[in-house]
Amino acid sequence: MTQAATTPIVDSHCHLDFPDFDGEHDALIARAREAGVTRMVTICTKLRLEPRVRALAEAHAGVFYAAGTHPMSVASEPMAGLDELTALADHPKFVGIGETGLDYHYTADSAAAQQESLRVHIEAARRTGLPLIIHARDADDDMARILTDEHRAGGYSCVMHCFSSGAGLAGAALDLGFYLSMSGIAAFPRSTALREIFAAAPIDRILVETDSPYLAPPPHRGRRNEPAYVTGTAAVGARLFDMDYAEFARQTSANFDRLFWKAAGERA
Repeated sequence: MTQAATTPIVDSHCHLDFPDFDGEHDALIARAREAGVTRMVTICTKLRLEPRVRALAEAHAGVFYAAGTHPMSVASEPMAGLDELTALADHPKFVGIGETGLDYHYTADSAAAQQESLRVHIEAARRTGLPLIIHARDADDDMARILTDEHRAGGYSCVMHCFSSGAGLAGAALDLGFYLSMSGIAAFPRSTALREIFAAAPIDRILVETDSPYLAPPPHRGRRNEPAYVTGTAAVGARLFDMDYAEFARQTSANFDRLFWKAAGERA
């Protein structure tokens, strides 16, 4: 058995409800367990789908969930309500707010609505004490400004999920006490600049994730990603921080427990 399979690790962000995994959840989660992935957070990106995502978390030990309105869906979905978001926190397996954020790559025309939605999610994170899960793409300046301004108005915790932005946004997030999450992008051969950003960050602010079914790390790149493959990204992270795999897995799992405190107790 490999070191990866015997060392518990967390996939801090995946999308188990996506159609890519229909009919495969038991096998998918079993493969994750075999790889050492004892916990995972499945993310709801449209609030009307929250019951389906919640059911997946309820059905499987070690599976938790978060919910919000993805920035790319803000224009087509009802604006998230503060009461709606905070009420979800009553569920024992609901561990985070989002994903939310700003995406100007394809949906810059809804920038104003995205910013409004982001601020609602931030307030929900403040009121519940749950971490905010941020998606940021081609919106570094606005993202840094809003996160900083809102933090001055009242503290909250946050992870920059699937971080692939610039050093400026990374620095702003770290200065606020936030976390950066490594996805398969950090393992791509051409992601040297991104790896340098992660290497400059404190190791106690690093998480790992798959964002599955997207962004599979080598040697699975180009195929459907799944939670078991978080070990490939973690192996790259371990080398980046000059740690052995087990040490890196333990550290990122401890970081996860600190941020996603509601998920700290249960194991698969």
